[in-house]
Amino acid sequence: MLIKSCRLKSGDDELFDLRINDETIVAIEPAKSVRLFDQPGEEIINALGALLTSSLAEPHAHLDKAFLSERIANPTGDLMGAINAMESHRNQITVADTIERAERAVRLMVRNGVTAIRTHADVTEWNSLDSVEALLEVRSRTSDIVDLQICALLGWPLSGQDGKANLARGKAAIKLGVDFLGGCPHLDVDPVGANIALLELASELGCGLDLHTDEHTDVNRISLEDLAERVIATGFSNSVTASHCVSLGMQNSETQKRISEKVATANIGVVTLPHTNLFLQARDNHTAPPRGLTAISALRAAGVRVAAGADNLQDPFNPIGRGDPLESAALLILAAHQLPNEAFAAVSSTAKSVMGLSFSEIEIGGIADLMLTPVHSIREAIATAAPRSMVMRRGKITHLTNN
Repeated sequence: MLIKSCRLKSGDDELFDLRINDETIVAIEPAKSVRLFDQPGEEIINALGALLTSSLAEPHAHLDKAFLSERIANPTGDLMGAINAMESHRNQITVADTIERAERAVRLMVRNGVTAIRTHADVTEWNSLDSVEALLEVRSRTSDIVDLQICALLGWPLSGQDGKANLARGKAAIKLGVDFLGGCPHLDVDPVGANIALLELASELGCGLDLHTDEHTDVNRISLEDLAERVIATGFSNSVTASHCVSLGMQNSETQKRISEKVATANIGVVTLPHTNLFLQARDNHTAPPRGLTAISALRAAGVRVAAGADNLQDPFNPIGRGDPLESAALLILAAHQLPNEAFAAVSSTAKSVMGLSFSEIEIGGIADLMLTPVHSIREAIATAAPRSMVMRRGKITHLTNN
């Protein structure tokens, strides 16, 4: 395949031609040099000056809940209101219905430049393994266009005798083919006990962890530090991701620095989720409400990989969303004071790193996970959310507008 007349440097007017063989970029030349000639049978993509970048990733989704906003309301607009709404309407959700909504969400994300998604699947007393069954089917149906990782989001409690049933459901989910264990220690009666139980089970099963961590603005409750300390102390070697980490953003600078350094030592990836946390958090703070985001700058200063995700898509936890990581990037710029290049990395290279996926720059020998956007710069791409004209995963086109 030959991509002609694409822009490789954000804001630069120089155009390049780029050849791909199988999954790999094998040649890059200035377009004006006319060194890359069309080869017989080669597919030609005329970029028409569009910006060629790496593809995007969604490191934290809930595909089993996607597009439920019209069906399930959240009248209080907060986290527990969303949880309670889902539980009370669980009888309206079938496996077939979940497959349809989740697959629709995946294909929407792919059109928006996504080549990898990590989704959580509710594994609770109310729906058992239904979401797992549905998302495994969606993964099978979309395996040619996206890498779909599935994390079993266990109900609570997870600690003590009462947690055994939830842990057993997690073990069953992993045996069915789920990739990661997850849970919400901050909602447990014993958050430390939940961290211990999840680490022990993940060690037993040989899988990674992706936890909903401290999704609240209570400055007096933070389980992230305990998680980092336990990962370090146990030598847990599989990947660990802590999503949300909202209460870290409520700490003073000294505490943020101390905890961030422990998170870095533990090699825990953090995913901030501006869509949902801006919507759900701090509704009781009527004066100077906090933004509900984690301490991104402190974490990055300590060397922590901080990715960004959208979390929920048009459901009781987040009534809006376009299934486009560039929307998450835009919120990072507006609500978290990130610069455009930093925000773009959070939904591309850093997101893939947190997900344990390979990433390479656009260079000879690089993996052809790419997208074309008809803009001049990354800033413009985020600002306008221009439709992607081409999306490529491992050298295979997964989305293409009329060329």
